[in-house]
Amino acid sequence: MILEVIATSVLDAKLAQEHGADRIELISGIVEGGVTPSVGLIERVVKAVDIPVNVMLRPHANSFRYDEDDLAVMQRDARIIRESGAAGIVMGMLDERGEIDTAALELLLGETGELAVTFHRAFDELADRRGALDLLSRYPAIRKILTSGGKPSALDAMEEIAELAKLSEGRSLDILAGSGLGLASLDEFIRQTGVREVHMGTGVRRNGRALEPIDPDKLRAAAGVVGRYK
Repeated sequence: MILEVIATSVLDAKLAQEHGADRIELISGIVEGGVTPSVGLIERVVKAVDIPVNVMLRPHANSFRYDEDDLAVMQRDARIIRESGAAGIVMGMLDERGEIDTAALELLLGETGELAVTFHRAFDELADRRGALDLLSRYPAIRKILTSGGKPSALDAMEEIAELAKLSEGRSLDILAGSGLGLASLDEFIRQTGVREVHMGTGVRRNGRALEPIDPDKLRAAAGVVGRYK
């Protein structure tokens, strides 16, 4: 059982490691849903902690659709992330039909090397998430799908997330459930869905606010809940 926590600063990353996170998702622009952090932040965080750091690869928050220039930026950023010593890359891309942009996906997978790839919540905009899971499982580099089950909060999609978790069994990727998870709901959510990985952001921040730092007490409590399933 894995607890992944969003970090937006070096302080966040240090607090995440110190108080029980198993892995970090490093982003900037948390209010926008996450964009690629700066080179300096990536390098500093990777050096500051020992737990795995997965870095968001998203050049803007306008949409999950990327043109030729966006993809050129993403290729360069992917190389920088790979060379930084990060453990993984978090990315997702859709085409004009609202389906997975496989051409863009394969282009960027050509830059990720041995890094573990998480397909992020672009997945939640798909009409056919079960078919998308089948498609993504064909790419060995993709190890996780971050999803809230197509709802703003994962708490409103527990049945769908449970189904996706069941469908992922025996495949090369896992379901990483996130969005809307807090201390009061975490234990029940894990029991009801059977997921093996959870992702928390504002649920472990001071006052439940995205722009405040990680709250050590909340994170320790969340880690305690997750620890019961390890």
